[in-house]
Amino acid sequence: MSSGGYKKDESLEENRTDSGIESYRSLVKSDEPRESSGDFSAPRDKFSGGDERLDSAYGSSSITSLTEIVEECRISSSTEQAQISELSEQEENLLTTITEDGDTILHLAIIHEEEAIAQELIEIFPKDVLDIQNNLYQSPLHLATYLNLTEVVKGLLKKGASLELQDQDGNTALHMACQHGQTECATEMTSEVSLSKLAPVLETQNWRGLTCLHLAALNRQHQIMCLLMKKGADLNIQEGTSGKTALHLAVELHDITSVKHLLSKGANVDAAMFNGCTALHLAVGRQDAAIAHLLCQSGADTMLRNMEDETALDLADGNDDILALFPFDDIQISGRSVVGVKF
Repeated sequence: MSSGGYKKDESLEENRTDSGIESYRSLVKSDEPRESSGDFSAPRDKFSGGDERLDSAYGSSSITSLTEIVEECRISSSTEQAQISELSEQEENLLTTITEDGDTILHLAIIHEEEAIAQELIEIFPKDVLDIQNNLYQSPLHLATYLNLTEVVKGLLKKGASLELQDQDGNTALHMACQHGQTECATEMTSEVSLSKLAPVLETQNWRGLTCLHLAALNRQHQIMCLLMKKGADLNIQEGTSGKTALHLAVELHDITSVKHLLSKGANVDAAMFNGCTALHLAVGRQDAAIAHLLCQSGADTMLRNMEDETALDLADGNDDILALFPFDDIQISGRSVVGVKF
């Protein structure tokens, strides 16, 4: 895969899983790593997804020729060494090479959506190889998720592929599923993995400070949001730039469905951003009477002040529907609130 001129962060480079192929090479008969004998061609831009480049340095003929090789590599743990030792030098090189873009043959099979080949390679390779990250820090699980290859995702998870690896944007594979709406992949990652392994992933923030729940809220992925909440995602965790919770993000998007989901699961209605604004401040400031009403029904404190010393009422800007949400019992005429009363 092409790095697209991406300059690696040195701290990330230190943590990159790029030596796992050696554990596989130890299984083959040659002790010396060889240069790849695969048929390489120029990179091709088969896929492009914003910051995620999904192009391959392997020619399609190389992928096609894998079918016969993989058939010969169907191995059991009891005969692993014997069968691998029978591979030709060309086959060994093809299976153990890493391209100049950091891709293993498993990365490339996934990129080309050769699911059958990918599944065979998952069975053949040890876990360390499954977690190798390419030059964009994408693991095979990242790529399978991006391409919505649910069965490949399932196979990787079953073999123990790590959910915690982060790509060049700090996204785990679950982050990607939340961002792109890959609901089936997200379901596999939240149901096939133990809660102890899932918990740190749910708390992980990408380099923009966003957790999986934040991304699901930003992209209106209601079903995925429910999955994350069911698995114990922290509803009140703040994103790293301005301190917004998922509730703040849903309010900003006028997404009343997400607001209802979050409130029903116990999200803190009065959680404040770094500047002191609550979800009610945001709803009133955006003149969203429906969401403001829902927040008030859920017990939002109308008198909380932000760092500008403003209450939500101060942001109402004369909107009668909004003002009607803020009656003051101590300012009444004939038992009626003066709010909305014309003199």
